Amino acid sequence: MKVALFVPCYVDQFYPQVAIASLQLLEKLGVRAHFPKQQTCCGQPMANSGCEQDAKPVYHNFVDAFQDYDYVVGPAGSCVYHVRKHFDIIEQTPAVQHVRTNTLELFDFIINVLGITEIPGSFPHKVGLHLSCHGQRGLHQANESEMTPVRDGQLRRLLSGLQGLELTELTRNDECCGFGGTFCVSEAGISARMGQDRVQDHVRNGTQVLTGGDMSCLMHLEGIVRRQKLPVRVLHAAEILNGVIIG
Repeated sequence: MKVALFVPCYVDQFYPQVAIASLQLLEKLGVRAHFPKQQTCCGQPMANSGCEQDAKPVYHNFVDAFQDYDYVVGPAGSCVYHVRKHFDIIEQTPAVQHVRTNTLELFDFIINVLGITEIPGSFPHKVGLHLSCHGQRGLHQANESEMTPVRDGQLRRLLSGLQGLELTELTRNDECCGFGGTFCVSEAGISARMGQDRVQDHVRNGTQVLTGGDMSCLMHLEGIVRRQKLPVRVLHAAEILNGVIIG
């Protein structure tokens, strides 16, 4: 199985430790992932800003970079969703269809391709799980509160299997954080207030470590945590799971 690691541009620039943790986690789970140096942004920021036609060359470069791999794995639900759902505006060649179908979010890949549903290890902290909108409602990685009161999902189950880890029971467990890519620029006030509401839900319910599968949302929430000087650590779930496995 030939696997490539897709590193979103904001992870590459601001959170390279998340890319490293993702690579190391895959290696510890028996997957040797490659990093194609040709890869760049998936084009989502341009498309979200209304410049989708200008993003087409970026889409083609993405396909060129990853078409020779069986799977393309990325630690970001929003970027993965964009590749899978929004590359439909370019010609659907066999290469494009292959990349769209086989680009998977990191934990989707671990659970559904590798068949790993439990990772042994200990993380004795109270952990608040943020469900990103793209991961939950786009990739269907977790139950949606408007459909069922049952709180369940792929990442929730993986984290629950760690010894000593207690998941925070949030008042509004799947509410949007307000980041929304370029929305946080065009509607900064609304975005910030939504993020503050999310962070306060975690603080009010005792979260010590705030985590999730999408670093863009976590970046937004971490900014609020830092500005308010709150006693909460923010970590991508790949950092937690990679850290508990003795490699």
